This record gives sequence, C-alpha cells and structure tokens, in this order.
Amino acid sequence: MVKSVLGIIGGSGVYDIAIDDARWSHVASPWGEASDQVRRGQIYGLDVVFLPRHGRGHVFSPSSINYRANIDVLKRCGVTDLFSLSAVGSLRAELPPGTFVLPNQFIDKTYKRETSFFGTGCVAHVPFAEPVSVELASLAEAALNAENIAHQRGGTLVVMEGPQFSTRAESELHRAWGADLIGMTALPEAKLAREAEINYCTVAMVTDLDAWAPDHDAVDVGQVVRTMKANVELAKRFVLRLAQSFPRAHVTGAADRALDHAIMTAPEKRDPQLMAKLDAVAGRVISGL
Repeated sequence: MVKSVLGIIGGSGVYDIAIDDARWSHVASPWGEASDQVRRGQIYGLDVVFLPRHGRGHVFSPSSINYRANIDVLKRCGVTDLFSLSAVGSLRAELPPGTFVLPNQFIDKTYKRETSFFGTGCVAHVPFAEPVSVELASLAEAALNAENIAHQRGGTLVVMEGPQFSTRAESELHRAWGADLIGMTALPEAKLAREAEINYCTVAMVTDLDAWAPDHDAVDVGQVVRTMKANVELAKRFVLRLAQSFPRAHVTGAADRALDHAIMTAPEKRDPQLMAKLDAVAGRVISGL
C-alpha cells in the first residue's frame, strides 16, 4: 500500500492553511528555489504538504514563478495527489464570482515559462489529453457538496501569460473557443505534475467576470478583493473537508505511470547532469539505468 500524501498549492490570497503540528521548512531543488518554504504536518491524521504558489506576501508574478522547482519540491516531500487552488476570471454568466469550478481541460497561451523537466539530453513526451485526475475531481466535488459551496464540475480553463488581464477582444475570442474560465497559473504547473507522476486537480475560484461582460468597467478592484477574501475562507473549509474524507491509501490515477513509455533518448545518449536533476521527478523510471 502506498500512503497518500496530500499536496495543496495555494493561489492568490491563500498563503497558509490550518495544519496540525505544522512546520515551515526549506526543501532544496536542483531546479532552483521554490516559491517559498513548504508547510508540512497533518489534517485529521492525513499527511499534508502546503506550498504558497506566489510566496507568502505574494512575491512572484505568474510569469516569474519557478514552476519546476515547486513541483520538484512537492515530489521530494512525497506528495502523491496535488490540488491547486487558483483565482480565475469567468467567461460565462452562469459562473459568477464566488463559484468554484473543477476544470477538466486547459488551453495554454503562456510563452515565457519553462514547461518541462525534460529537454536536450533526455527527451520525454507524456500523455496529457486528460490533464486532470478524474479520481481527485470526484473527491473535490464531494467535499464541495458537503460544504455547500457553489460549484461546477468540468469546464475549459484558458491559461494566459499575464500579468495584465485580457483585452475585450481576447475575452470574446476565448468565449468563442468555448472556454469557461481565464487564469494565469495552472500551466505549466499541471504539465509538470504529470511529468512528475503526481495526480493533479485544479480548484478554480471565480473572483470576477472577465472583460467580455458589458458592465466589466463598473467592477471595482475593491469588490474583486472582497470576493477573493470570501473565496479564501471557502477554500480553507474545502481543504479541511477534503482532508477529512481523503483516502489514506493512495488511489492510482492516470499520472502514476505517465513516464512508463515517455523517455525517447537512448540510455547512452542521456546527459548525466540532466539525469541527476531528474532524480526525484523521474526516479521511478531512471533508477538502475
């Protein structure tokens, strides 16, 4: 039996959560510095590892986050299942501020970020058609239902570079694509989690309607901040409920064996320095090679 270790990445406004016997600790990564220290402990006896994506005090913009170090550090902490809490804008009137959404698809519009642990010296291609763990989404949905938090399961999240918000033309284009949400941080986070064989689920918290909305200009920043603060309190309730009912034995998902046939580079052509950096992320498949 593999013991579950629940990972939580906190987005905007979520810089800490209640964890028993918690301690902040630095975890070194060959990919550089993570956004912050990790906070480790237990909730209802379940091992939990928390990492604030932007750092405490919101230090890092979406483009400057070291996503590779963040995922590598969580892997080194033994995380088996990862929930990403993210503030997003809504592209649909039926998804108003205060709604939580469990998107099952992403559209990647980022362009400044390192999107893979692999590259020259060790090339790998992981399956990513279904980027979100069905098992984790079901557990998240049950927790949201139990807490009576307004939510929708399923939807498409566009991930843009930022840090500026969308133009009205971009917002209308994303709606025409059939997308439901717009955010800035789920990618490459989800891609890297898949490469690290960590099951992943985004919990997207709507703070505002995007630029498509006719009255968008009338929405003041103060209202957005108030909605975000309310969402944070709901998110903390969600995490507690999720941990209470989370399986203590890890439930195998699509990510667990994502690297089985992914590495293309012949063993004799692999870069030793890159292979050393992959010790945590890909250790299951490269050990003994």
